[in-house]
Amino acid sequence: MTPLRAGLGQLLEEWELTVDESDPLPEAPAQVVAVRTADGGRAVLKVGTAGSTAHLAFRHWAGNGAVELLRADPRRGALLLERAGTADLTTRWDLEAAEAVGELYGRLHIPAPPQVRTVAEVFADWTDRVGRGDPTTAVPRRLLAQATSQAAQLTADQTDAGALLHGNLHYAHVLSADRAPWLATSPRPLSGDPHFELAPMLWHRWDELAGRIRAGVRARLTTLVEVAGFDEDRARAWVVVRAVHRATRTLPAQAGTPHGRDRLTICISLAKAVQD
Repeated sequence: MTPLRAGLGQLLEEWELTVDESDPLPEAPAQVVAVRTADGGRAVLKVGTAGSTAHLAFRHWAGNGAVELLRADPRRGALLLERAGTADLTTRWDLEAAEAVGELYGRLHIPAPPQVRTVAEVFADWTDRVGRGDPTTAVPRRLLAQATSQAAQLTADQTDAGALLHGNLHYAHVLSADRAPWLATSPRPLSGDPHFELAPMLWHRWDELAGRIRAGVRARLTTLVEVAGFDEDRARAWVVVRAVHRATRTLPAQAGTPHGRDRLTICISLAKAVQD
């Protein structure tokens, strides 16, 4: 038994859970297991999130727009979560999925707990590093300068700051459910401007946009903005910032690999596609 599995075994015993072998999770990683609670309820046990603040997000959402947190042990990075359905938004037309996510934003963006890191902190670290002329980025300098400038402006404006953000909300992180059409899972919580959220919905399912990148990206963006009631200019600016931020994690040495080249191309293409 691996240490990870041993940890699961301990939790199963302590929390009076049994592995649900009759209805396992399809293609689940080793640290995520379908279980039954002592009263026979269906749940999901997840470990390996030590240091994460996901439990705080789930606790604050209290099942409104997200799967419900049943129990947590942050020290061991363990979460016992409501089991939702197996379908996610990757099976839906991208604009239909964008409508569903746009509706979820309004439920998830409640005031954030103080323990959650802020978007301003994240981007202060980034702009400081880039401002020192970090040579590791493969992003064109002109686009990098634009993104860092916009990041500084957006984080300085505290008008919409303080919302609890999912941080990585996209098609695969929204599951079907009986009690609601769709519920979010797998957050990387931050506190900040709700307009920050949109970018993952644009850079995922990129292959579907072949031959119509600009039109496809803008259709998704418009749908998300209209359903959520966001400011389009602010949303567009955050997409540029997040796309470039993501691209800076692709080093020049990686840019020559298929994965690195694809990632860099997607990020730069996305940043350009949302701008007039």
